[in-house]
Amino acid sequence: MRLVIFSDLDGTLLDHETYSYAPAKPALERIARHGLPLVLASSKTAAEVQALHQELGLTAPAIVENGAGLFVPGMPLAESNNYARIREALAELPETLRSGFVGFGDLGTAGIVQATGLPADAAARAADRQFSEPGLWEGSPDDLQAFLAALAERGISARRGGRFLTLSFGKTKADQMQTVMSQLNAERSLALGDAPNDVEMLEAADLGVIVQNARAQSIPPLAGERAGTIIRTEDAGPTGWNWAVLRLLTEAGYT
Repeated sequence: MRLVIFSDLDGTLLDHETYSYAPAKPALERIARHGLPLVLASSKTAAEVQALHQELGLTAPAIVENGAGLFVPGMPLAESNNYARIREALAELPETLRSGFVGFGDLGTAGIVQATGLPADAAARAADRQFSEPGLWEGSPDDLQAFLAALAERGISARRGGRFLTLSFGKTKADQMQTVMSQLNAERSLALGDAPNDVEMLEAADLGVIVQNARAQSIPPLAGERAGTIIRTEDAGPTGWNWAVLRLLTEAGYT
């Protein structure tokens, strides 16, 4: 049965601090040897994912901006005005709420470098957004609830990732999974993630892996863990990713 692997990036396949995937190379090599599609599923933009996609030699589509869009190698990304609409909605909020959220559009490239540790060229790709707006919440917990409620009235939802609160018009990584599965004529899925914005994807997959990340908001116990379809790693980032993928591929007969 054709297996597709869906993977979050920051804090999962990529180290939370260094953005390196080096510890995951043994599993990546096995995936490539068996010709299994690896679908990157990230809050990163298409411009960011494209560079990593090429570096890893991937050919499958990638899920970008937290599920709001798809990157297909060799194809232009569908144009969208969603990012502008989100920024307009933010500008309409009362200043008491708007001032608590510092988005990528507020930070600019230099601010993104400072917030993420990315080099300037990578930060510029992170700022090249079409569908969603990540940012930092610097207000109070009570104001956050009011902020989220005000955005919900405008059709905008928020999901917590490993670093940022990301605003979008509601599509998730899980929403794109079935589209990709159908495109690839796949029958089984393995998904890996480290943060709350990965939960829908983990639960939608046949097998899910929660990768340890002490720096991200923790994922609560999921029903799949009791059923044995979701496991957790002890090691963080690409080290945990490597362990889980090698183990599950071996169990599936991909040795």
